[in-house]
Amino acid sequence: MEILDKLLTDFNHSSVWLELGVLAAAIAIALFAARLIGRNQPPDSVWIGRNTIDGLLFPLIALVLTFAGRLAVEHYHPVFVLRIAVPMLVSLALIRFIARVLRVAFPASALVRLLEGLFSWVIWGAAVLWIVGLLPVVRSELDAITLNFGKSTVSVATLIEGALSASLVLVAALWISATFERRVLATAVTDLSMRKVAGNAVRAVLLLVGMLFALSAVGVDLTALSVLGGAVGVGLGFGLQKLASNYVSGFVILLERSLRIGDNVRVDGFEGRITDIKTRYTLIRAGNGRESIVPNETLITQRVENLSDADRKFNVTTNIIVGYDSDVGQVQAILCAAAAAQARVLKEPEPVAFLINFAPDGLEFSLNFWISDPSAGSLNLRSAINIAILDGLRAANIDIPYPQRVVQFKDSGAVPAGLSPGAAVTGASGETSGGSPSAL
Repeated sequence: MEILDKLLTDFNHSSVWLELGVLAAAIAIALFAARLIGRNQPPDSVWIGRNTIDGLLFPLIALVLTFAGRLAVEHYHPVFVLRIAVPMLVSLALIRFIARVLRVAFPASALVRLLEGLFSWVIWGAAVLWIVGLLPVVRSELDAITLNFGKSTVSVATLIEGALSASLVLVAALWISATFERRVLATAVTDLSMRKVAGNAVRAVLLLVGMLFALSAVGVDLTALSVLGGAVGVGLGFGLQKLASNYVSGFVILLERSLRIGDNVRVDGFEGRITDIKTRYTLIRAGNGRESIVPNETLITQRVENLSDADRKFNVTTNIIVGYDSDVGQVQAILCAAAAAQARVLKEPEPVAFLINFAPDGLEFSLNFWISDPSAGSLNLRSAINIAILDGLRAANIDIPYPQRVVQFKDSGAVPAGLSPGAAVTGASGETSGGSPSAL
């Protein structure tokens, strides 16, 4: 009750309307300035955000102006509204900073919203305790609760402060690494794979340095980490050797650039395009949409066919059989024209058709053509070309033969009526019958 009485007394002695006017002016100026500055900023900017007010710049400008207004009003009148507005704007700035950085660093993660909510509740709770004057009391109570870790004694307040400090430092490290990757590496490094490995290295170093600073800030003796480092080394040598091998292989692939993002490869019978190279595994997407997760160690120790290492053109083939009385040159022209009519088929090298086999049912041709966008799929293109080939052959009256089979009767037993022993029967059926006449 004493806290409520004190807040009510401060409210009665303050110039509420003057403070509300100062606060409204500060918010209006901050909103105008944020929109003016953010006109040419990208939508994923941490400073501006997507709607101006959900970025970091708006609460920071409002905080500076509100704090300046509070200092000016305090010279003449007691303040109440502005005293409450300052911690509220500080909390809003922290929440906006954490939320925007997490969304930029992990745009596709479903855990981001959960972390945003968790940080929001903690920060708003600390702001309320700050406003009512209970924050020092709560901190002293938490400091009195201690936990024993071996020979060390740590208070709950120290653990909470350490967790919050580490979280803020790690978020700041993620922000710096994302900004460095977008502003520096995007222009300085043209190769996508090298940009990926440089971005991962910068992020890992910043996170390590940030964690060490956070641990040092809460009083953790960093020399004690040497024991942990030795234990981790033993674990990597025995139980985690496969995991460590995949991580090392990932950096080797990115540094050597033997495989790059966008290459078309065949690994263990699976063929597709490399869409991303992670530190532990590589994602390969086939033309039909299926995606394979391949451990990086597999790409180092096993045979991998890089179908586009020297040439970014991707070869696609389709086969067809026509009758033996067909004009070979005319068939080749129809096949090549059907492929050249498709917009995705490259003009250079131009499509080419080969007579590859004298099949039992007719002449077998193979049509070869090249594309530069296998990620768009090859089955849809092959289907369109096959339909065009079928239309072209029918228009030219070129026969596409049915499978032919021969049935011989070698027994001296009963023969079906109308057939003499040894007679040959040909038909359009794909089944073959032979042996005794009873098979018919």
